[in-house]
Amino acid sequence: MLVLLPPSEGKAASGRGAPLKIGSLSLPGLTAAREAVLGELVELCAGDEEKAREVLGLSEGLRGEVAKNVELPAAGARPAGEIYTGVLYDALDLASLDAAAKRRAARSLLVFSGLWGAVRVTDRIPSYRCSMGVKLPGLGALAGHWRAPMAEVLPEAAGAGLVLDLRSAAYAAAWKPQGEVASRTATVRVLHAPTRKVVSHFNKATKGRIVRSLLASGTSPAGPAELVEALRDLGYVVEAAAPAKAGRPWSLDVLVDEVH
Repeated sequence: MLVLLPPSEGKAASGRGAPLKIGSLSLPGLTAAREAVLGELVELCAGDEEKAREVLGLSEGLRGEVAKNVELPAAGARPAGEIYTGVLYDALDLASLDAAAKRRAARSLLVFSGLWGAVRVTDRIPSYRCSMGVKLPGLGALAGHWRAPMAEVLPEAAGAGLVLDLRSAAYAAAWKPQGEVASRTATVRVLHAPTRKVVSHFNKATKGRIVRSLLASGTSPAGPAELVEALRDLGYVVEAAAPAKAGRPWSLDVLVDEVH
């Protein structure tokens, strides 16, 4: 099982660990693309601060993120699972999983990133600010920059099992499963049961809880149909729609009344 996650806008501080070794990150086929983004991001942020803030879409209150990006090559690195915070990651709560579940997380979770492309939760990275929606002056739109290298690397990373795609639209644009991989991919919406509307907090928190439930239980569904049964066994209310055509992902709706 491969679980595709969005990153979080909020991130923990880099800490005092050894600095980033970009060649040591998982998915080495993305190294050249990572180096290109990192180099341009650092150059942008080391120049005109106002231009950098505009390109990165940062408010006045986040001005300090520009200077932080300048220091990325030398900044301390921590496991990505500790760097990413926010509603989804709070609900996932990787740190409190038992040892077996943490091993499953290391194998199966892949976090998408405007800067790194995609990383495992065990990959050591510094805290940064660069969303997938950014359009860098030289490289252009980051989603477009990542498509070709992702298309080379991700099908192999997906293996032969289920791909559970929990990414937001901006990050899904960087890689869309095709063909046989798409046929064993499931996307998930979380709907507030009384209104049947997507609500941001419910969506993120429930996705975190779903991933935690799967990791903690040791369940490894072979495909989307098995995922539906596994989630129901874990107590979730799931409505599933198999694709009308071959080579398309399944769509799952998880209905929730409230998130505790």
